[in-house]
Amino acid sequence: MKTQSELIIQQLKKISTASIATCLFKKGLRNQYIQNVTPLKKLKSNMVGRAYTLRYIPAREDLNPIEVFKDPKHLQRVAVEECPENHVLVIDSRKDPRAASAGAILATRLMKKGAAGVVTDGGFRDSEEISNLPMPAYHQRASAPTNLTLHQAIAINEPIGCGDVAVFPGDYIVGDNDGVMVIPQHLVDDVVSECQKMELFEKFVLEKVNQGTPIIGLYPLTSNDLRKEFEEWKK
Repeated sequence: MKTQSELIIQQLKKISTASIATCLFKKGLRNQYIQNVTPLKKLKSNMVGRAYTLRYIPAREDLNPIEVFKDPKHLQRVAVEECPENHVLVIDSRKDPRAASAGAILATRLMKKGAAGVVTDGGFRDSEEISNLPMPAYHQRASAPTNLTLHQAIAINEPIGCGDVAVFPGDYIVGDNDGVMVIPQHLVDDVVSECQKMELFEKFVLEKVNQGTPIIGLYPLTSNDLRKEFEEWKK
């Protein structure tokens, strides 16, 4: 039997980020869309998972030589190893893609561990290799320099900012070809229910528009006749 979280993830895979954005806007949340990130390749299905976070600060040269990677407690490596299955690793790279947030080796490790995806508001190196993985990945643009030149890993699984959005551990992350939305975990049940109703209505609207029906009175639905027709259509 599926857990409640697994059922929610299954439902979110069928809901667009556009619908989620509108639903959250109606609830007063206007800033849940991660800015300036795109998928490394076109997706065939949504990326959905709970957020597991990694935060970078500006690198300080005396604390961030290349030898730090030898430390088994280096937080970038720890984040990759501890990111739970079916979660999305969300990386706060301060919106700075001049140095890579990670590369193909770490992304491949995430994929092998069962991560649902990875998102950074910076950039990835080895971007072509990452794009070929069977795991969604989002970034600003490709970036060859190692993260050590600009970024210092400072915290994992704490609240972060990614692309100007507050991301808390456990939030639901949904990505499609339009981008990535962050759903606060306490709202996810309502968001799923409302979005399913919204997308059902929009399917009806598209059918009517393709039949030549004018938008006024239909979208939004203010015509009583069309409202009755929609109720019959649902049956």
